Amino acid sequence: MEAESHLLTIASTRFGELQLEEDDLLYFPDGLLGLESCQRWILLIDWDHAACGWLQSATVPEIALAVVSPRRFVPDYQIRTTPAELQSLQLENLTEAQVLVIVGKNSCGQTLNLKAPLILNPTHRLGRQIIAKGDLPVRYVLPLSPTQLLKLAS
Repeated sequence: MEAESHLLTIASTRFGELQLEEDDLLYFPDGLLGLESCQRWILLIDWDHAACGWLQSATVPEIALAVVSPRRFVPDYQIRTTPAELQSLQLENLTEAQVLVIVGKNSCGQTLNLKAPLILNPTHRLGRQIIAKGDLPVRYVLPLSPTQLLKLAS
C-alpha cells in the first residue's frame, strides 16, 4: 500500500497559486543567507528557458530566486565542502548533490553568486547554502546580455 501524499497550495506573487505534492518541497534547515526563517522551498523549472529555474519560498509569497547550474556558465567551477556540510545533507560526497547558484543583477548585468552555492540532496529533499572555500566571486558577471542569456538557456 502506497503512502498517501498531501497536496499543498503555495501562494507566489511571481507565479500565482501553485499546487504541488508535499514531497516536492525542499527543506533548508538553516534557511538561506539573509533568509534564515525561510526553510521550505520549491524548485520550479523555467520551461521557456531550461538553463534557469526558480527557488520559490513556500512560506513567503514575495520571495523567488532565479537559480542556475554554475557549470553551465563556468565549466570548471568547483567547490570544496566539509564533511559536516555533506553529513547535514545526508550525502557521502559532492557528486551525489545538485549544485545551484543564485542569479543576481547589478549595473554590469547578470551575475552569479559563486561564493555561496546551494547544495541540494534531491533524494532526501534537503538543501543548504554554504560559503565555499577559496577565492570565488560573490558577483561573477556573465559576459552575456539578458537576451543572450535567455537564448543560451533555450
